[in-house]
Amino acid sequence: MTQFTIKKTAVALALVGALAACDSGNKAEKSDKSGDVKVEATKAEFKDMHEKAAYSMGVQFSKQMSANFDSLKEYDININKELVVKGMSDGFAGAAQFNDEEVKENINAFQNDLNEKIKQQQAELAAEAKKAAEENLKKGQEFQAEYAEKEGVTKTESGLMYRVIEDAEGTESPTAEDAVRVHYRGTFIDGKEFDSSYSRNKPIDFNLNGVIPGWTEGLQYMTVGDKYQFVIPADLAYGENDRAQIPGNSTLIFDVELLAINPTEPYKAPETEASVEEKVEAAEEAVEEKASEAAAEAKAELNELKEKAEEEIEEATADDQ
Repeated sequence: MTQFTIKKTAVALALVGALAACDSGNKAEKSDKSGDVKVEATKAEFKDMHEKAAYSMGVQFSKQMSANFDSLKEYDININKELVVKGMSDGFAGAAQFNDEEVKENINAFQNDLNEKIKQQQAELAAEAKKAAEENLKKGQEFQAEYAEKEGVTKTESGLMYRVIEDAEGTESPTAEDAVRVHYRGTFIDGKEFDSSYSRNKPIDFNLNGVIPGWTEGLQYMTVGDKYQFVIPADLAYGENDRAQIPGNSTLIFDVELLAINPTEPYKAPETEASVEEKVEAAEEAVEEKASEAAAEAKAELNELKEKAEEEIEEATADDQ
């Protein structure tokens, strides 16, 4: 189980940062209920680059430790930042109220308390997840029982169920050792989609022995071009534990289209007929292009006529002279 650990070096740096902020001209006031320090900021003057760096370190450390302190609030722990600054100041002055052994004991006591709170939270989350998984399992079993009674549904010995959506009447089926290319859409039993290669307009390639058991088995019943629907129980999918966006013990439904077995060429999307809007836009662009060409030709002709007229005028003038 992961435990939250505060590194002594990080704490020390944060304390130095807070002290630097105080020494830079900030005046500490009373802290609020959350333990945050309220300060009345005043402009600090810096003699050189080193003082600017010192101040900047203080700002950086305070932000880092503030983020750490804020993360403790989910465990109902509020760190009094004013006392953190007080401890730093007293420590640098050699006037700490606790000796080194007492400091160590206090921090260890805090660490142990935090670890217990984390364990308690994790136990509560695990209990909630277990309860949700049990409910998912029950709902999934009810759905499977109803689905099995539908026309055209086949239930295999493993518990996988499938029905043929479209039969391409092919002759070649993959084995567990083959790679396949498929299009698919995955939904929960309530119809909510959680993944789809169709929405990405790009199928996926994978080794058949490297996916969930329900897919490994189900695709071997298909031939290239077939479209099947699989209903996959949790034990043939992702099991009782949550996995990314899939809750534990989820029964999954997949509409799958087998496109190829052991594909060697990259997928190339088929060309689709343009929509009415696209056709109209293309026609408008073509009209505009032709209009521009016609205008350019007319302008060229006018320039040519103008030049001829000017030449004739020049010739006539020369004759008169």
